[in-house]
Amino acid sequence: FSFRKLWAFTGPGFLMSIAYLDPGNIESDLQSGAVAGFKLLWVLLLATVIGLLLQRLAARLGVVTGLHLAEVCNRQYHKFPRIILWLMVELAIIGSDMQEVIGSAIAINLLSVGKIPLWGGVLITIADTFVFLFLDKYGLRKLEAFFGFLITIMALTFGYEYITVKPNQQKLLQGLFIPYCRDCGTPQLEQAVGIVGAVIMPHNMYLHSALVKSRQVNRADKREVREANKYFFIESCIALFVSFIINIFVVTVFAEAFFQKTNADVHQVCANSSSPHSSLFPNNNQTLEVDIYKGGVVLGCYFGPAALYIWAIGILAAGQSSTMTGTYSGQFVMEGFLNLRWSRFARVLLTRSIAVTPTLFVAIFQDVEHLTGMNDFLNVLMSLQLPFALIPVLTFTSLPSIMHDFANGL
Repeated sequence: FSFRKLWAFTGPGFLMSIAYLDPGNIESDLQSGAVAGFKLLWVLLLATVIGLLLQRLAARLGVVTGLHLAEVCNRQYHKFPRIILWLMVELAIIGSDMQEVIGSAIAINLLSVGKIPLWGGVLITIADTFVFLFLDKYGLRKLEAFFGFLITIMALTFGYEYITVKPNQQKLLQGLFIPYCRDCGTPQLEQAVGIVGAVIMPHNMYLHSALVKSRQVNRADKREVREANKYFFIESCIALFVSFIINIFVVTVFAEAFFQKTNADVHQVCANSSSPHSSLFPNNNQTLEVDIYKGGVVLGCYFGPAALYIWAIGILAAGQSSTMTGTYSGQFVMEGFLNLRWSRFARVLLTRSIAVTPTLFVAIFQDVEHLTGMNDFLNVLMSLQLPFALIPVLTFTSLPSIMHDFANGL
């Protein structure tokens, strides 16, 4: 084992792990904490482990064949299943793109103390894409370093909230390792399904199988292929462990502070702290419902304005980084399935406008609550899209005709 080699292979796993930290994920984390307390942490753990297994298969496919998943689909499937698969993956990318745009717009709205309206935030997020294209010109290593910087910002901001709230460590460990949910009903079940959809992203498998191609591997030499597989797997483990810890920060903060709180409780605290947002929470005994926007507001009421702004910075970093990986996935999927060699600029412009148009309409005609409500729907949509990436990955990595000596065991 050599750390120098691990460093050479480090990058693709961290780019891939950003999909585990997008605004849709953060939203499902905070809601599962507020709705079920610490009880669903084991679902998050299992989803991350299964995610790691699937990412490993996707990366192996890319390393062994020298082709990414969309290219293998293009070679192996007939026209009809190919087009169906392509449409489903595009749908997943657009859904996740909408979540990222929503998250970034809400973060910008919170940071500007409501001065920049939601539609303004959506327009600013469109402009970010061009920053991505600009960065891309400087080579992949620079881009990977930039993503590493954004992940560090998320770890620091959500870690700050965790230290401020000081969740109960015993409950945290119980929730992680005891797969049971006492007194749980439909709302908790919905959150559990949402966690799976938010964590395991279908298009992420396409992305990971393409990113590993950025490293030079001599495919004629089995020892070199085996070594590349090993280091990519170690790197994926480290990257997903970091994203898992950040997700735990968010779940436990909301589980500790806001589980079984009512609107009236929060209304009172917000009014006492003279928060401009206390009208968000009606003065009644209904259970508190939170989303990315209200989550930030509630943290601000309970733990001071700093908690609100630090939360918004974390969400902004999550939105920005996942926007870029979504753009990347879209590019590989389109090239692989359709053999379209568009310029990056045209490709980005097309998918971004498809994703942004519905979001912009909702942002103009609705308020923040309806915008974050879309996130729940999009997380469930992701769960439904999973088989369209899962089945090809499992099929191709199990075929000796494609993987030779590296085909899956039983």
